[in-house]
Amino acid sequence: MKVLNLQCSHQHAFEGWFASEDDFQSQHARGLVTCPLCEDPVIQKMPSAPRLNFGAAADASPVTSASREMSLPPANAAVSSAQNVTPVADGQVRQAEFLHALRRVMANTEDVGERFADEARAMHYGDVEQRSIRGQASRAEAMDLIEEGIEVMPLPLPAAVKETLQ
Repeated sequence: MKVLNLQCSHQHAFEGWFASEDDFQSQHARGLVTCPLCEDPVIQKMPSAPRLNFGAAADASPVTSASREMSLPPANAAVSSAQNVTPVADGQVRQAEFLHALRRVMANTEDVGERFADEARAMHYGDVEQRSIRGQASRAEAMDLIEEGIEVMPLPLPAAVKETLQ
């Protein structure tokens, strides 16, 4: 398995897993390798360093399960250990946070598709029960909603939030 650090022309960084270098080249040539954030097919390989394990370092003090549990960070903390994790660039952290926020929006809203403007109006005027929705609206429809006092927010939904990344 070959893990490559890749980057699109918009500077979005991501990993790609391939059976071999030839497999990557073949998929890239056929346009199958795209950025998971913006779907840009212009991809370049970035430098990466392999991680080699030559054996565990001997620790002078034994680690008990109690001390190991106490040293664990909270589940939502971003932690970097110089021993076994490559530091993540700020841009990659922001990308991950952005994708996480979009996935939360997707999980907690109803997709009303092209009926978005009609559903938003119906909720605003009390014709239907208030709920969190998302969908598609043209620029003109969005401007009309805003002029009517209906709060809307354009939100880009890249392919990366529409399906589970492997």
